[in-house]
Amino acid sequence: MNPITRRRLPRRAVLRGMGATVALPLLDAMTPAFARPARPPVRLSFTYVPNGVTLADWTPAGEGGDFVLGRILKPLEPFRDDLLVLSGLAHRNANALGDGPGDHARAGACFLTGAHPRKTAGADIDNGVSADQLAARALAERTRLPSIELGCEDSRTVGNCDSGYSCAYTNSIAWRTPTTPLPPETNPRMAFERLFGAEDDLLDPETRARRLRRRRSVLDVVGERAGELVRTLGPSDRRKLDEYLYGVREMERRIERAETEPPPPPPEMDKPAGIPATFAEYVTLMLDIQVAAFQADLTRVATTMVGREGSLQSYPEIGVPDSHHPLTHHRGAPELVEKVTRVNLFHVELFARFVARLRATPEGDGSLLDHSMLVYGSAISDGDRHTHEDLPVLLLGRGDGTLHPGRHLVYPETPMTNLYLALLDRMGVAVESLGDSTGRLGRLGDDA
Repeated sequence: MNPITRRRLPRRAVLRGMGATVALPLLDAMTPAFARPARPPVRLSFTYVPNGVTLADWTPAGEGGDFVLGRILKPLEPFRDDLLVLSGLAHRNANALGDGPGDHARAGACFLTGAHPRKTAGADIDNGVSADQLAARALAERTRLPSIELGCEDSRTVGNCDSGYSCAYTNSIAWRTPTTPLPPETNPRMAFERLFGAEDDLLDPETRARRLRRRRSVLDVVGERAGELVRTLGPSDRRKLDEYLYGVREMERRIERAETEPPPPPPEMDKPAGIPATFAEYVTLMLDIQVAAFQADLTRVATTMVGREGSLQSYPEIGVPDSHHPLTHHRGAPELVEKVTRVNLFHVELFARFVARLRATPEGDGSLLDHSMLVYGSAISDGDRHTHEDLPVLLLGRGDGTLHPGRHLVYPETPMTNLYLALLDRMGVAVESLGDSTGRLGRLGDDA
């Protein structure tokens, strides 16, 4: 729409019809005539990979802007100017501290909280509030959903999953309160319907069954109204809306295809119905759902667990039919180290697709990547020794100009939670401390 001659759309405009709701991306028509365009919001995303990495093939050579990416990080070379590799960060509270075995559970629990979880397999779990939920709590009134939690490995939150630690610690990185984990949604259709399906985020059984029988797209339901809106928009907004609606429709089609295909026989795990046939498709679809959620400003905070701690996922598609976790206990055997490295590389390749989608999605005077802060990493560095120092951590995006990427930063041993406080500041979320934090992590922006 021409903002001078036509009426202005509200920023949170949606298309509605028959119980379906589709939010809209940021359009020029949402800016008042002659007004300075509103700054796009900053998004915060955490992607977790389990079981540590092969540090020798992860850590870049060189520091500052003069660095060379190692083998595992090579897929991110096209995004070098949007990348910060952070070395030297640690999660002290993921160590035993007198509690004995259970490093995987403590790693998952500690990753975003910086807290040392209570060792229990019962209902008396106790951890900390996670960084993502601190942001979600502060920004809850600005978006339809405070946050989304996604995962690519079926999980449970009760029982003993690691040496006397509750499965809630192993399978959840998002914690709303110290006693309330937020397990990730692992079913793509459920995640999609939460975002786009119904006004109250839940479809009643009759509506759900009817939609599944007819295979009616969410966009078919609101198609007529979308057509009416398109006719009122200017050329630039028409293109943006068309690209956005096409992407949403393609996601739904991929989900529907996955639901009609027989799932592959899982060697080590029970997968939820309706997931894609390959792990690469699964991860890509879940991260694409996150892109759509950010693009429509349905939420500004997201977490994705590529796998749970202690994951037994196998990767036959890259020639690694072995279970991931046992491989990491390689004791230096070259053939096993090579398999772990290939898994690490595969995870980064999938993450790079996510980064590419964000960078290819225009928003305001840049892209979604320009207005995002993406943390990728683990709370275990060396999976063979279960260490929690010098963690593998990446930060991508520009945080709407508040980050100065394109560097490898090396810190003396520093709490990972210092990074989170610095990112929360850039979200406009004032938090005094988090877990074992000792201050804000410096050198991320113009203070470099």
